[in-house]
Amino acid sequence: MTKVIQAYIQEHTDELFSLLRELCAIPAPSHHEEQRAEFCKSWLESAGAEGVYIDDAKNVVFPYACEGSEKISVFFAHTDTVFPDTEPMPYVDDGENLLCPGICDDTANLAVLMMTVKFLLAKKITPPHGILFVCNSCEEGLGNLKGARQIFFDYAGRVKQFVTFDGHFSELADRCVGSHRYEVELRTEGGHSYEAFGNRNAIAELSRLVTEIYDIKVPVIGNSKTTYNVGIIEGGTSVNTIAQSAKMLCEYRSDNEDCLATMQAHFERIFAAAKSRGLDLTVTRIGERPCMGKVDLAKIEYMAHTVAEIIERNTGFSVERVSMSTDANIPLSLGIPSLCLGVCEGGGMHTREEWLVKKSYHLGLAVGIETVLALTTEEN
Repeated sequence: MTKVIQAYIQEHTDELFSLLRELCAIPAPSHHEEQRAEFCKSWLESAGAEGVYIDDAKNVVFPYACEGSEKISVFFAHTDTVFPDTEPMPYVDDGENLLCPGICDDTANLAVLMMTVKFLLAKKITPPHGILFVCNSCEEGLGNLKGARQIFFDYAGRVKQFVTFDGHFSELADRCVGSHRYEVELRTEGGHSYEAFGNRNAIAELSRLVTEIYDIKVPVIGNSKTTYNVGIIEGGTSVNTIAQSAKMLCEYRSDNEDCLATMQAHFERIFAAAKSRGLDLTVTRIGERPCMGKVDLAKIEYMAHTVAEIIERNTGFSVERVSMSTDANIPLSLGIPSLCLGVCEGGGMHTREEWLVKKSYHLGLAVGIETVLALTTEEN
């Protein structure tokens, strides 16, 4: 099979790069993936996929031999990017790298997933149990894993394992990072900066909350990691107005459920103290990603060992096993063995300078194909 895969990659490398460029040209901010979803559906159908559909969450779903199967393997790559742009973003080929916002996260991984489907169909490989290929929506930011939630609602009780293609070769996530995200709005009486001097300023009061958040000592249990962040702050009217309102978006994360609960208590204490000072404060939870539930760790170990060997053999990269916040949070919270792996190499994710290393990209297709075959064509 290795020779068959190598021959396929050699014959289709140009098509892989062409597909990547086409996908990069289609804007897909979270909740607005319609254009990219329609493209993915049409492309998969042209590759021979039958029964492809777009669900209510804007996931592009291809059930492959899933009818009657109660042991479905699910493979994801998300269509959305972290950027809000609704116009095509710049795409540059400098000879060594391809530069485009969102190219590694997650467009390059998405193209590999799609080309892997084409390989299976071209070679007429039918797994013993069903495979669900999903070009999924809303992985980034305030998408709040909407696409993943939809799939695990629609296929509840039928999924035996899950893999998402997301990130770079060198990291393999076999644990997940949970998070809570908030929008916090604070209002005061405000007034004219001279005539009403002494009135409370919403920006100053909100800044006090930010300071209190950054004074939190994060909990540690074993080798857990816990973080917090204030990502956006805005408010006020003019330079000569005492701000009547100010708003922030903030979050905390942890790969340990107890630590996540401790952070929730810290944030709730800070918010409650602000209200006790007579501040008009509205706190809205706008995002929640669950931590890991009770999962068969031996099965995850098997999956991780298998995939790490595939990555290292094909690319030469050493694989580090890490915790991440990805679409895998949803199945892991439900007790379904899951992994997140990258099938490309590059850098600058979540920046406008994001890049993909051209010379290594075709290796990602080998990793994608071998991963799907290894986890689905044998009983494990």
